Formats: sequence, C-alpha cells, structure tokens
Amino acid sequence: MMIFPAIDLSKGRVVRLWKGRFDRETVYDHNPAAVARRFQAAGARRLHVVDLDGTRREESIQIAAIAALAEVGLPVQVGGGIRGLEDAQRLFDSGVSAVIVGSLAVRDVAVTRTLFEQFGERVVLALDCRVGEDGVPRVLTAGWTVEEALSVSELLAQYVGSGAQRILCTDIECDGTLAGPNAELYTGLVADFPDIEVIASGGVRDLDHVRHLQAIGCAGVIIGRALYENSLSLEDALELEVDPC
Repeated sequence: MMIFPAIDLSKGRVVRLWKGRFDRETVYDHNPAAVARRFQAAGARRLHVVDLDGTRREESIQIAAIAALAEVGLPVQVGGGIRGLEDAQRLFDSGVSAVIVGSLAVRDVAVTRTLFEQFGERVVLALDCRVGEDGVPRVLTAGWTVEEALSVSELLAQYVGSGAQRILCTDIECDGTLAGPNAELYTGLVADFPDIEVIASGGVRDLDHVRHLQAIGCAGVIIGRALYENSLSLEDALELEVDPC
C-alpha cells in the first residue's frame, strides 16, 4: 500500500478543510517545505499536494510553493486547477511527478484522454464525490461546490481503456473529519474496476483505518489531518507500505 502524507496549500500555508468547506479551514503551518522535510525525515516516499486556491479559481496558481515542495526530493502528486495540457506540463516542468485531474475529467473528456495518452501513469483521475440519499456517490467539481449528475462509476467508466491506471477517490463528507473513511465506497470501486488502482482519501484517523483500506484492496491512502493532530504517526502507517517505488 502506498502512503501519501498530504499537504493542502492555501495562500502558501498548510491547511486542512472540514468536508471541503473553505469557511472551516484550520491552519497547521506557514512553511510547506518544512512540513515536507519532516515527512521525509519520518520515512515518507511520496507526497500528496492540493492547490486549494487553484480548485476555486480553476487554475493552478501556487506554482512557486509547489516547486519548493518538489525540491525537497520526494515524488509529488498535485491536484487543483489543472485545466489542460499546458497546466499539466507547467507542473511537470516545476518538478512534479504526477498531476491529478478532477473537474477537467467531467468537462472535457477529449482533453483528459489526451493527457492519459501523453503522460500515462503520471496522470491520476480524481473522483471527489458526495453520497446522495439514494446511496449513489455523485461527482463534485469546481472546488466541491457543484454536484454533477454523473456517478463515480459512470465517470470512471468513460476512462477505462483510455489510459487511466490510477484513481483518487474522496468522499467529501468524510474529508477532514477523522470519522473514518467510506469503506463501502472503496470496496465497490475495487470490485467493479479490478484493473484500476484505487487511492482512498478522507476520514482516516488511525492505523486501524489504514489497515482496513489495505484489506479492502486499496492501492494507497491519503493521510492529512490525522498526521497534523497526532492521532496517527506517519512512521506507523509507513510500516504497512509495501510498494517498492
């Protein structure tokens, strides 16, 4: 299992949101690169970064801060505001290892497929969602402010066979809550799309949550608030990591 310690950037600071709400922001640090170095010292082998300002403006705007994180030396995957090929290339040129596309995948299937064709596994499909009263997880876009008619499975099905190899799925109602991940959601995705690597995100509080996701068959997990509030140590989580990369 791949362990991704998370750094969410807002105005150059390290923050976490509660259920994707920008009015429920907690600031944890003012030096993102220093946080990345602490993760590296703890043994982290990769880093997950979200440009929160980019998600709202729908353009990646914290390039300098992202480049500084890449200089720490860990492979960095970045999401937030990637609108097309130029945005992705700009991030790759800044030292990023992988880019995460969400809203773009809903709005422009052709461009997203081109990204997969050109960059392969360096492109991760983001499936941010909210589970409705009917039990169907529907995709959220535009900084989690717009609920699309598409379900998570319907969107993913558009990219199976088009180069998508890895997805990052977040139940936004779990994100930042420490209340536990949506295990049912990930169990379904792993079962329905066995050839796609599923990275779980949202709600992880402790090592039991990580172990459960591993048992389900998730290829990776994003851990954020639990690390900042010390309910889970990165060193303990990394003991479960078996990916050789």
